[in-house]
Amino acid sequence: MQGTLLRFYVHENHRHRRRYVWEWLLEEGNRLGIRGGSAFKATASFGRHHRLHEARFVELAGTLTVEVEFIVTPEEAQRLLEFLHRENVRLFYAYTPVRLGVINPDAADLPSVSDDAGCSGYAP
Repeated sequence: MQGTLLRFYVHENHRHRRRYVWEWLLEEGNRLGIRGGSAFKATASFGRHHRLHEARFVELAGTLTVEVEFIVTPEEAQRLLEFLHRENVRLFYAYTPVRLGVINPDAADLPSVSDDAGCSGYAP
């Protein structure tokens, strides 16, 4: 099945509506019916201002990047991006087409990789 990897990069102390943006994104994704999302804190990062931030420096607490990602259908990605636009929140993101599936799926899962026409991956 074709899908989308939607990643957002935020500072760990960035807030929207008095909530940390990474936490707010996960909650809103869940509320919008997205099947899952994850947040990952960087150990080191730099951005457009080219300042290196590392987790070992206590005085830089709150300046590291948190990556929030969702693997979704293109329709779910569009719905989330439109919602964020309406919320007027400034976010840097990456939108990457991906092939997705579940090996040995149950009834609630997406189609398996082997069900995806043209996939050269595992096929029982």
